[in-house]
Amino acid sequence: MTAIDIGLPAVGGLDLVPTADEPQKAKEYKSDQEVRWCPGCGDYVVLNTVQSFLPTLGLKRENIVFISGIGCSSRFPYYLNTYGMHSIHGRAPAIATGLATTRPDLSVWVVTGDGDALSIGGNHLIHALRRNVNLKILLFNNRIYGLTKGQYSPTSEPGKVTKSTPMGSVDTPFNPISLALGAEASFVGRALDSDKAGLTEVLTAAAQHRGSAVVEIYQNCPIFNDGAFDVLKDKDEAATRLIPLKAGQPIRFGPEQEFGVTSTGWGGFEVGKVAEIGEENLVVHDPTIEDTAYAFALSRIGDQHLNHTPTGIFRQVQRPTYDDQARAQVEDARTQHKPDLQSLLTGKDTWTVIA
Repeated sequence: MTAIDIGLPAVGGLDLVPTADEPQKAKEYKSDQEVRWCPGCGDYVVLNTVQSFLPTLGLKRENIVFISGIGCSSRFPYYLNTYGMHSIHGRAPAIATGLATTRPDLSVWVVTGDGDALSIGGNHLIHALRRNVNLKILLFNNRIYGLTKGQYSPTSEPGKVTKSTPMGSVDTPFNPISLALGAEASFVGRALDSDKAGLTEVLTAAAQHRGSAVVEIYQNCPIFNDGAFDVLKDKDEAATRLIPLKAGQPIRFGPEQEFGVTSTGWGGFEVGKVAEIGEENLVVHDPTIEDTAYAFALSRIGDQHLNHTPTGIFRQVQRPTYDDQARAQVEDARTQHKPDLQSLLTGKDTWTVIA
């Protein structure tokens, strides 16, 4: 098996993440722990997809780490036969940043949910993205708090009736894709839990990306928010709602590819019939555009209403990573600026304390 080049550079003499000596199988990534989610939970499908996907990286299992916060999805590290850490609420990106910075020989993944990542963990998420730390972040979005039994979350739709909003939510929800792009994430994608092929495709691209990669996964909670994404999974409905993003191809969809995306002329996009728009006016998808305005406009199509929902890779650009630059600075300080503790202690920034 040929290992996927996940792009670790030779900065400061750093080595690549070690590759596996022999081809691997999905069963090697299954731990001996009993998988305990509610029957019908979308997490089962995502776990199976990840376990099937990881062997294709060709990496040693001991050089892969999954770090999670708190929530149903955060049980992931227990069920994967890799290294892992079940951390604290919302802080997985912060812990993963430290690990990615100090251990360039590791492939570091974060598993989080819409509540864990976007509520108490929102600050940690956006700073990991703006820094462009070399992390792969899987954001499970079921639009509800599942582990704590059904309160509304930062992605719940307005008017959502839950145990914590009996009269309906009056909050304006986050659009996770828009949020990630606003934080300058260098890779942003979206997939459905039930679409194994689509999810695998996005995960593969995320693994190959050097920098922060965010993959939003629409995931069903059968107990507290069942059917939240059913319209995207029904064959007939999905054909007119899902907008697959394919690099280098005009953005069009529908049972007969009769719908397409065109520019509004003021920086936004809108959906219309190709016969009326004209094929020559369709937007040709290019996730490598540096200006986030393009991907942001895509993320606003349909917004949170699911009437039109783009899936695939929204943005995929290259820029320096925080961990590479931090390690380079340490190496430079060690080799070029000979450290002198005494000079540091007796330098200009000293104080005299008079009792």
